[in-house]
Amino acid sequence: MQIRISWPAGHLTATLDETPTSKALAGALPLTSTALTWGDEVYFETTVSPALEADARQVVEPGTVAFWTEGNALALPFGPTPISESEKECRLASPCNVLGRIDGDPRLLATVRSGDPVRVERAEAA
Repeated sequence: MQIRISWPAGHLTATLDETPTSKALAGALPLTSTALTWGDEVYFETTVSPALEADARQVVEPGTVAFWTEGNALALPFGPTPISESEKECRLASPCNVLGRIDGDPRLLATVRSGDPVRVERAEAA
C-alpha cells in the first residue's frame, strides 16, 4: 500500500509493508495531525494504538516509516536525532514498529516545521 503525506511546504509518498500496524493505520486513513520535529525526524500523533511488534527497532535507515507505539505516532526519520551516536545514524526515541519506506528523497521532510498541519491518506494508484 502507498500513502501520501502532505504538509504546507510539500508532500511525499511512502510504500508500506503488510504489517499489523500498517493495516491498523490504513484503517484510520485519512488522518490529520500536527507535526513535531526532533532533530532530523518528523513525527505526529495518530488515532491508532498498536502493540509493539517483535521486529521493532530503535536504529533505522533514513526514510524508514516507523510507528512509535509509546506516543501513538508515525515517526519519519531522515537523519540524526538528538540521541544518535553518529551523524549518519537515525536513532528513534525507543524501539518502533517498522512499516515501510519513503519513496524518493526523505530529506524533503526537512521542510516540515513543528506545528505544521499534516495529512496522511492513501496514495492514488498511478
